[in-house]
Amino acid sequence: MRISAEMIAATVVGLLIGWGLDRFFNTMPLLLVLFVILGAGAGGLNAYRAAKGYDSAIGLGRAMGKPKQGDKE
Repeated sequence: MRISAEMIAATVVGLLIGWGLDRFFNTMPLLLVLFVILGAGAGGLNAYRAAKGYDSAIGLGRAMGKPKQGDKE
């Protein structure tokens, strides 16, 4: 649920920023498209980071033999 919310929120924020800047500079739809792409990329990066964090939070990394940060090998 959090991962999909990250993706949607970042894309919507990019859309709103692009739309606002396009109206201000009268450049429809150049900045809208640019900021939607940037927002989707940021959302994907946030989703990746969240998913990577879940991996260590549930102990999956340790079960696969990966040492936890700070553990001695």
